[in-house]
Amino acid sequence: MNVIGILFVLLLFPYCGRQEARQMEGQSSSAHAALAGIDTLMWHHPDSALAVMMEFAGSEAADSLGVFEGHYCQLLIAELLFKNDYGQSNREEVLKAVHYFDSIVGMDVADARGASLQRDAFLAARAHYINGVGFYEQGDLVNACTEYLNTLRIMESHFAKNELVGKKARFMALTYNRLLDLFKAQLMPEPAIYCARQSLVYTQIAPTSLNAKANILYQIGLQHDILREKDSAVFYYEAALNALHDRNTIVYRDLMASRALFDYCDLQDTIKALDSLKSMVAQAESESERITRYSTIGYVYNDAGQLDSAKVYKELVFEFAEKAIDKKLAAKTLHDIAISEGDTLKANKYAQFIIEDVAAAAESQKRVSQLNDLFQQHLQWEQERAEAERQQAARLRRNRMIVVVCVLVAVAVLLAWLLIRRKMKQQRDEASQQMEAVQEAHRLEKASMSGRLKRSNQELRELKDQMRQQTGNGAPKQEVQAVSFNDEPVCRLIMERVNDGQFKAQMDCKLYQDYALGKEQVMALREAADRHFNQFTVRLAKAYPNLTKGDLDYCCLYLLGLSDADVSALMQRAYNTVSERSRKLKAIFGSEEPLSATLRGFSIESASI
Repeated sequence: MNVIGILFVLLLFPYCGRQEARQMEGQSSSAHAALAGIDTLMWHHPDSALAVMMEFAGSEAADSLGVFEGHYCQLLIAELLFKNDYGQSNREEVLKAVHYFDSIVGMDVADARGASLQRDAFLAARAHYINGVGFYEQGDLVNACTEYLNTLRIMESHFAKNELVGKKARFMALTYNRLLDLFKAQLMPEPAIYCARQSLVYTQIAPTSLNAKANILYQIGLQHDILREKDSAVFYYEAALNALHDRNTIVYRDLMASRALFDYCDLQDTIKALDSLKSMVAQAESESERITRYSTIGYVYNDAGQLDSAKVYKELVFEFAEKAIDKKLAAKTLHDIAISEGDTLKANKYAQFIIEDVAAAAESQKRVSQLNDLFQQHLQWEQERAEAERQQAARLRRNRMIVVVCVLVAVAVLLAWLLIRRKMKQQRDEASQQMEAVQEAHRLEKASMSGRLKRSNQELRELKDQMRQQTGNGAPKQEVQAVSFNDEPVCRLIMERVNDGQFKAQMDCKLYQDYALGKEQVMALREAADRHFNQFTVRLAKAYPNLTKGDLDYCCLYLLGLSDADVSALMQRAYNTVSERSRKLKAIFGSEEPLSATLRGFSIESASI
């Protein structure tokens, strides 16, 4: 089967290794679809996927592979060989695929290409993984470890934790399992425990096999056992036993053998331990498994001082073991037994093997040191990445908080603006209502006073008619004079309007149009002032030449004791205009006293002349 696999890869090289392949429209996309189908099938049925790949090699689509599809094809071939237990015979093409996928993705770089980037990143990670497999097959454990760690970094750099599900989670578990096996074989329990725990996380998301979880728990317990951490070892052994779905498996037998050795070391119950170990030998399904059990049984016999029995089992291990560590341990035990028995020939034989292994031991120690450095560098990278993610999360939380605060402030400002606007509207409405109420009151008051105003005007006209009738045509003119200035009809009319109107300075004078004085009424007021105060306006004009005719009319109003608001309403002039004229009159008279007082004083003086 190995020969068939190698021949198959060599046959496929002309198709998949072509870098300048023709890019025929339709064919390249169909080739990519075919490779994607083989890829999907490989994750569940690698043997069937291998058969489909062989069929694809003879198709027209394989004859038109582009650069991307060519490297993709080589990667799939290497993965199919590995999953079907063949050696990696397209090594050079795998290295080219690693370089190509790194060039389009980058080891620790992510961009905004979305699904395309993630697809390429996953392929780059798989290329490094399968490259690590190639190094491992060559015995280059340091480079194999480097590639497995590169695989993890690519996956963790390009995928969030919640995206590592399905076959991606399974791939992460497989990668950690490879590292677990590598560190375990080099007797590095701490890195092995770390990788096993990481593998357990992803195995629980996407199990790689039915008893995958149980096997990982067992491996963790075994490493704690090596570290003499008894409580942790027992805990994980029990957890592994409870997680087993099928006890007719090598995982169960390995677990029971390790548990038997653990119990022996703890309780020194030789018979119970040997019975359990020998029952596992009887259930062994391969010679390799049987030799592994022999190694454990030989250890128990030797530790218990039963050297003859120990020698029987250890000799079988030394002769047939495939693992160097098993041969080495068996040689040391057999050397010690030969020395105790005085068998110099056998002692020298085993001593020679041990001496030859010293150089390998030194190389192994150097390799362990290099692997440990790689592992510590990876832990440092993990810590830096976790810190970067923490800082990024903190920045995101801070940005979200800023956005939330800004939104809340904006909402608060909007609400405050709406409340202020609503309050101002209410105030405007209340002011409008008050104004309407005032206007309505004035309207009603004017309506109620309309009749009285008309009657007052009628009385004034009747009084004038009576005066004209008394004088008659050609008869001597006789003036009808009131007792005092305030008793004059026009004065009584003005005071009635002032009392009824209750004029206010802040109101528009046009609201008081019904109370306004006509020209005849203003003239009558002047005549009344002149009659009662010895030609009041004439003397006033003579005393103060700067006074205009209009000023004299205002002086007659102020003579009645009216205010600026009253004058504004009666004369239908703006309050500010009347107030300004009032200040002008005070300046002319040279007095800061109210105009009413100043003019009353002048009228008394005029009357006495």
